[in-house]
Amino acid sequence: MSFYQIGLEGMPKLLDCCDGRVMDYFQKKNYTDAFQRMYQEHLPTLDAVEKGYEEAEDKEQFLTDMADQVSAYAAQKLEACKGKSKKDHLQMDLNLTMAVFVLPMVLEFNGDSSKPLSEELIASWKRRFPKSNISAATYTSIEEGFHKQWCYITTAVCRTFEKPDDCYELTLLRDYRDTYLAESPGGEELISTYYDVAPSIVKHIDQQPDSGEIYRGIWDEWLAPCISMIESDQKEECREHYIDMVHTLQEKYFRQ
Repeated sequence: MSFYQIGLEGMPKLLDCCDGRVMDYFQKKNYTDAFQRMYQEHLPTLDAVEKGYEEAEDKEQFLTDMADQVSAYAAQKLEACKGKSKKDHLQMDLNLTMAVFVLPMVLEFNGDSSKPLSEELIASWKRRFPKSNISAATYTSIEEGFHKQWCYITTAVCRTFEKPDDCYELTLLRDYRDTYLAESPGGEELISTYYDVAPSIVKHIDQQPDSGEIYRGIWDEWLAPCISMIESDQKEECREHYIDMVHTLQEKYFRQ
């Protein structure tokens, strides 16, 4: 069997890597082990794609064929899913699987084909699902995010306002996390729980057509008051306000 054929058969299987459990695996306690297991399982496919890419006369068409197999397979899964609510839920799961497992696996291989393949996967996905907004991140950046960013939701809001990662608001909240929350009773448990739900909340808000307005509302209702509380040394009040925000957003946007 040619490397081209191995790639065509193997690439869609990357999308089944989570077996319907993407949010179980996309948690701080599970992500590293899950990703490494999936990467090793699909390494033969990525290796075949790399070798096929090296042999291909038309490299651009080769990558398009590989990427289109993935997006076409996703479309088939959605077509077989009955009911709008179930379709919407499946679409979000597929988008998340692409963003936090498939694309990072492709980039983790780090071959000559890896970066252009990730770009073509995103382009093919966008052609098939115009409302989607997936982007390519590396495994390392995602894994580090679980350890560095208590401020997933705040980061997403600041991104809406085009604020940098080291902006005043994020710096203030990270300092609050490290110097107050982590040292307070139950603080580490609270941070761990937040890691488990916040990435899903952000991913699902990002799929909404009015995500920008949602994030602006989060700023007005939750984050701006919380930041004011920290500035006024009302640290416990900030803790309670932030917990209320996470619970409210969890009920509205979190998906298992």
